[in-house]
Amino acid sequence: MQSRQPIEVRSVPHFPPASYPASRPRRTRMTPWSRAMVAENVLTPADLIWPLFVIEGKGERTQVASMPGVERLSIDLAVQAAREAASLGIPCLALFPNTPADLRTDDGRESANPDNLMCRATRAIKDAVPNIGILSDVALDPYTTHGHDGLLSDAGEMLNDESIEVLVSQALNQARAGADIIAPSDMMDGRIGAMRKALEAEGFCNVQIMSYAAKYASAFYGPFRDAVGSGARLKGDKKTYQMDPANTDEALREVALDLAEGADTVMVKPGLPYLDIVRRVKDTFAVPTFAYQVSGEYAMIAGAIQNGWLDRDRVILESLMAFKRAGADGVLTYFALDAAKLLLSK
Repeated sequence: MQSRQPIEVRSVPHFPPASYPASRPRRTRMTPWSRAMVAENVLTPADLIWPLFVIEGKGERTQVASMPGVERLSIDLAVQAAREAASLGIPCLALFPNTPADLRTDDGRESANPDNLMCRATRAIKDAVPNIGILSDVALDPYTTHGHDGLLSDAGEMLNDESIEVLVSQALNQARAGADIIAPSDMMDGRIGAMRKALEAEGFCNVQIMSYAAKYASAFYGPFRDAVGSGARLKGDKKTYQMDPANTDEALREVALDLAEGADTVMVKPGLPYLDIVRRVKDTFAVPTFAYQVSGEYAMIAGAIQNGWLDRDRVILESLMAFKRAGADGVLTYFALDAAKLLLSK
């Protein structure tokens, strides 16, 4: 399979502007109905994917200290959250497990356990709310003692090809549990092709792959790592496999490779600081393109709201509209539930 050729991007024609008072751009802004009629972009609940953190137990919820308003939920409460999300028109949930410490190993073997926390949560939600999609993260950081997304050598080097074998097992495990979208966030070279081949071989031809194709080695991930319990465990950094924030052309190469290997959709991560990447990816490939408003972005906005520095409702929707304006087809955001309620109340 070959990568899609870049599409031609045509410039908008420029007409000589009428002079004032014949031209009054404010005319179309004067009323709510007129502003809605000429809006160039529209945000709806169908554009949102809601990330949920799951934990063991029953009736358990724990606050993520670095993410005001975000909780880790036991499976029964995650099912309740899924019902609410579906009722609001949110089409998909992204699940992330906080694996108990005694199940974390250097090789992340719990990721392939068919009865692990992620698989049980997936089955429970799909049984209770079959009409909502489940996106499952493929990476080993929630399962390893060292907090990295793959396997490490004795010298601390990321083992690319050996990691792919384990990640493929994880992806198949999640597909068997009922995941609708496999979302590899590990950034190993060649993993999309290996996963697509394995999914096809097992008959999962309709399971989508949403590749974290342009995932940067960002400082904005800190609160997420707290939420899944990998932050304090992380040894070193992830700069040898996640992208350099200085690079944009490299993102296009990564996306092209993943599409050629069988990715159905692609993701840019983080979100707001990388809207230029979203725009370039969408313009170049014209494929379904998603962005992740990551934990650090959420924490900054939520913290400012909590302190009364920003208007809550307006800033939530404005921040999400920025993704649509940049060309994103959808957004993974911890504000999904709040945003859906706001959108439906307008």
